[in-house]
Order: sequence, then C-alpha cells, then structure tokens
Amino acid sequence: MLAKEFKIGELYSTTFTVTNDMTINRSGRQNAEVLSTPSLLNLMEMCTIEASDQYLNDEYTTVGYAVDKMRHLAPTLPGGTVKISATLTNVDNNKLTYSIEATEEGKNIGFAIHKRAIIPK
Repeated sequence: MLAKEFKIGELYSTTFTVTNDMTINRSGRQNAEVLSTPSLLNLMEMCTIEASDQYLNDEYTTVGYAVDKMRHLAPTLPGGTVKISATLTNVDNNKLTYSIEATEEGKNIGFAIHKRAIIPK
C-alpha cells in the first residue's frame, strides 16, 4: 500500500493562482469577484491529495470523508496567489488527518481540518 511511511508533522505546501472560474460575485457590483468558499475548499483538498499521493503505490488512492472547522476569513481577487499548507497531524490505520492553512501574501485567508481514507483503486 505505501511507497514510503507517512510522517506526522510533515508539511506539504502548494500554490494556486485564482482564476475567474474559482470566483463568485454576491454583491452584484462590477469587478467584485472573489475566491468562493467552495473553491477554497477544493484547493485545500487538492493540496492534501498531492500530499498523500506521494506516499502511495500506484494501486492506491485517497478519498476525503470529512472537513471540520473550515473558515474562510478574507477575500482573494482573481489573479491572487493562494498558498495552501497541509500538515499531517494523525495517521490511524488507513485514515489520515491534515491541518490546513490558506494564505495570500502571508495573510491568513482560511483554515480547516481535513480527513482522508486510503483505499484501493
């Protein structure tokens, strides 16, 4: 199942540029698009997928099964760069728990706890 052992406390980071299809405009004002909360959650999940996949043999993958304590704290405009950092906080058999932080230019824009399960493909 494992290509290498998971390490509690290991940090994995990746960056994404916010595109128009990741935004929402709830104010109705022109040019008021910002990163949507579902898109932020997607970026967080993509980071944990990348963090997990590096440990697995080709016949295994992970699936998300819980998101806890998610908060979207600040807006990010299209073209902004979001850094997602996921720290592995627990491994329980085939279950992985990540603590995730999202930042833009060093400012915290969101956080969450995300759980994934390792399954055969």
